[in-house]
Amino acid sequence: MITDKEKDFLALLSEQSKSFRYKLPSRQDAGHFIQSLINFMFPIGKDCDRDRENMDIHTSYSQLREKLDCLLAPLEPQLNEDKETALNKIFQSLPDVYASILLDAKAITENDPAAVGIEEVISVYPGFTAIATYRIAHCFAQCGIPLLPRMLTEYAHGQTGIDIHPNAVIGHSFFIDHGTGVVIGETTHIGNHVKVYQGVTLGATHVSKSMASKKRHPTIEDHVVIYANATILGGETVIGHDSIIGGNAWVVKSVAPNSMVYHQSKVDVRQQTVA
Repeated sequence: MITDKEKDFLALLSEQSKSFRYKLPSRQDAGHFIQSLINFMFPIGKDCDRDRENMDIHTSYSQLREKLDCLLAPLEPQLNEDKETALNKIFQSLPDVYASILLDAKAITENDPAAVGIEEVISVYPGFTAIATYRIAHCFAQCGIPLLPRMLTEYAHGQTGIDIHPNAVIGHSFFIDHGTGVVIGETTHIGNHVKVYQGVTLGATHVSKSMASKKRHPTIEDHVVIYANATILGGETVIGHDSIIGGNAWVVKSVAPNSMVYHQSKVDVRQQTVA
């Protein structure tokens, strides 16, 4: 039997649901879609949605369109154009997205001595999963899709520990090694052939709503390497091309090209006196 307190709670929930401005796709559906799309483009796992032997590629492609159509349905009032036009624009962009993701996979394979091959990178590496999801989410954002791009990258964040905002701009052949704890903010610009290790933060110096429309995050030029737990902050901060940012470095000012930046710490090793 439902108590009066429970009835009041249900009434509150019913009233509260009317106050939300719009509906969203479910997080589970968004996560399933992004995994299905990555599996479709790189059908390496035996249990992918597209089985080369049993399912025609065109059928699988049509199923992906149906899944995305379903995800876009609750967002349709927020779209700048009709749903079908937005859907077509996204799928027409997929060949370029695929080419970018493939370059990332090759960069990881070529730069990580532990990588056995590109198949391992695609199937196992969290950095690849996070970057591939970002590339797709960024495409969605460029096509004017609201909210869903962030849902996709947050799904990858939960799966990998790597947080990349879909509005960040990242060049080709991007490599995240290990990855846990990496944060790449919304207005970050990253060039080509950049390598980032675990715990790196590309963030803002100030967290304020008044800064929402301004560049708050750094620019990283081509061929930069950023080692573990380095923090680079600020919208005016530029890391020049071919620079190396050492582990645990704290950088809030621009760095000239071909620079080496290191955090200095003193470690004393003393021999114990044995009685």
